[in-house]
Amino acid sequence: MNSKILLMLQLQNQLNDATNGEEWTKGLTKNNKEINWRRCIYMECAEMIDSFSWKHWKNIYQEPDWMNLQIEVVDVWHFIMSLAIENYNQELKGGIEDIAIMISDLESLQIIETSEVDNFELDKDIMAKVEEIMILSLSREKLDLNSMLARFFELVKMSGLNLDTLYRLYVGKNILNQFRQDNGYKDGSYVKVWDGEEDNVVMKRIWEENPDVKPDALYKELTKLYHSLVK
Repeated sequence: MNSKILLMLQLQNQLNDATNGEEWTKGLTKNNKEINWRRCIYMECAEMIDSFSWKHWKNIYQEPDWMNLQIEVVDVWHFIMSLAIENYNQELKGGIEDIAIMISDLESLQIIETSEVDNFELDKDIMAKVEEIMILSLSREKLDLNSMLARFFELVKMSGLNLDTLYRLYVGKNILNQFRQDNGYKDGSYVKVWDGEEDNVVMKRIWEENPDVKPDALYKELTKLYHSLVK
């Protein structure tokens, strides 16, 4: 079993428990709000496509926002893991360790386990892969989780990431999501743009400048920057 996959699933489960209540796998939050992970996935995929200058009538020479692409890939990963946990729970297929074993055995995971960080692939190929994930998430048929995971890991590699960088960005975004919840994200008082930059970008830069930063230290650094940059 891959330890990074297991830890990410555990962190996602903890975040969902804290945000939505411990019975979120039944499809409702503690506030009785419906949860639809498939919708979360395809809406986040749409945001991912906006990392590219895909409109033929506007900003046709604009360079892709590669940093945003990678952040959106991580956001989709949050929702795919959540969908997997919900699916295994509702269909009585097992718990988080069972999901981690299943994912660890996928050939597509092995590709990103062994690969170095690669260059980005062509815009059109990345968007086509994103749309494959959207099609699966929009389907009204029984969830094909293995196909969704396989396509996602293909997207990870196409987006210049491997398992190590996906893991690092995921942990960073997980801490940022906890920080958001603790600072008014649900009631709308949280400020997402810090001195002209989205909090995602700030978090990613902290990781890049200090790859060994611990989760607690990252949370403290976000707190310090938030109160100094957000007026």
